Amino acid sequence: MAPGGLPYFDPDYETLSIRINPPRVSVDNDGCRECTLVKVDSVNKPGILLEVVQILADLDLIITKAYISSDGGWFMDVFHVTDQQGKKITDNMTIEYIEKALGPKGQTADESKSWSAKRVGVHSNTAIELVGRDRPGLLSEISAVIANQQFNVAAAEVWTHNRRIACVVYLNDDTTTHSHDPARLSAMEEQLKNILRVCGGGDDDKVAAHANFSMGLTHIDRRLHQMLFAEMDYEVKAEAEELKISVDRCSEKDYSVVTVRCRDRPKLMFDIVCTLTDMQYVVFHATISSDTPYATQEYYIRHMDGSPVNTQGEEERVIRCLEAAILRRVSEGLSLELCAKDRVGLLSEVTRVLRENGLSVSRAGVTTVGEQAVNIFYVRDASGNPVDMKTIERLRKEIGHTMMLNVKRSPSTSNATQPQASNKPSFSFGSLFERFMPS
Repeated sequence: MAPGGLPYFDPDYETLSIRINPPRVSVDNDGCRECTLVKVDSVNKPGILLEVVQILADLDLIITKAYISSDGGWFMDVFHVTDQQGKKITDNMTIEYIEKALGPKGQTADESKSWSAKRVGVHSNTAIELVGRDRPGLLSEISAVIANQQFNVAAAEVWTHNRRIACVVYLNDDTTTHSHDPARLSAMEEQLKNILRVCGGGDDDKVAAHANFSMGLTHIDRRLHQMLFAEMDYEVKAEAEELKISVDRCSEKDYSVVTVRCRDRPKLMFDIVCTLTDMQYVVFHATISSDTPYATQEYYIRHMDGSPVNTQGEEERVIRCLEAAILRRVSEGLSLELCAKDRVGLLSEVTRVLRENGLSVSRAGVTTVGEQAVNIFYVRDASGNPVDMKTIERLRKEIGHTMMLNVKRSPSTSNATQPQASNKPSFSFGSLFERFMPS
């Protein structure tokens, strides 16, 4: 008996099954002609599917097919993956990382976050989380407050959806002093909250403004999903013709079957699995397939207590939440990539130029590798229309030779209104890391 008369439990008992049956991971380049096969066999545990998908997504791998089964106490998973260019995974460092992260000596969540953060130049453990009602020029105002307090933005990700904005910003210790000074952080927090409160939403505006600081690393994409989910951005019905989601009942096995059919894109599976997990559903089986340009994903789910989706209202909520999760990352319009030497106030300067030229930012990513900063913005004009060539030319003249500007148009935008696209791949932290690594 333990002290106090309570039964004694060995603290190593919970990991006993994993130690007896450690995960088996293989990265196979011979079994398929077009892609690499990543196979994972492991003792089943809560959240394991999300852990696996998250690691593959962080490596910017494209999942073309997947087969998942986790009935009973065992988890079996096969992923067909390629790199961003559609080729097999042949880089030994990437293969070794997959085997280590998913294998018996897998990294802890904190170590995985730290590794991902180092890839994009994050040396600080000070993160700002902001969420509120979106409006034109808001990102410029947020950036100006950070610059005025002499903080440098090492990395950031900004999403907007259904008139909400959510962003996670990492502050870099390397270019500022006393970045953890409570007085400075408190002053900046208050200023940011004041900016977020000026939303002009009227009496029906129910979105609260939040500005929170955390001393640690987080998984940025998952945190953005959680922040927008908490603000119920899914309440507005999505209008996307190419997105079809259904929830059906498999009475024979007492599952609910969620079927998603939409245009394929990177990290689609991560966004879906992340949302199902955060909604407290367990995925028992899944089949993922992509017949370019569309993807079909089917998930057999239950509540954590083993019951299926029970009511029509709950089915509708699942559909809306998954629609929101998929559309948060979809960005139409122009993609602007601006590269320059990193410095305090760079993000503020860039967003000011965009605002003064009447451009609205729907999504943004910021990363720093060494002395090089790269800012990616998905933009449209203030009315939500495509950006014309004259505006792009004004941008080029205004930034001059201080920054390198690359322009890429979305496949869904009109050729008649968009400038010529570059041949660069879509934005990803991993590809940026590789681009600026010394040869």
